[in-house]
Amino acid sequence: MEALVKFVQDEFVTRKENPEFSAGDTITVFYEIREGEKVRTQFFRGVVIQKRGTGSSETFTIRKMSGTVGVERIFPVNLPSIQKIEVNKRGKVRRARIYYFRGLTGKKARIQEKRR
Repeated sequence: MEALVKFVQDEFVTRKENPEFSAGDTITVFYEIREGEKVRTQFFRGVVIQKRGTGSSETFTIRKMSGTVGVERIFPVNLPSIQKIEVNKRGKVRRARIYYFRGLTGKKARIQEKRR
């Protein structure tokens, strides 16, 4: 059964060419919002907390601070309304899922940048 699902995903799901990013990276996602007849582009810039799933069901979670409130958003990688993804900074973290980042505030919430 899994082989059949993988075959259908490979054949019929269109994959977008997105840049490579992982947990700890700061990225900007540009996506379309429809409000009635109007279509506008909005962006969401934040730190990637996790990437999960494979194939067409792959998702990633981004967290940003809006004032003093933390806002998280989950994006499917193959979402048709995503126009582009930009990687702003590469973060140096030791885990694939940085849930501990939710509890940090102030200077502790900074992620060190990776050297290239």
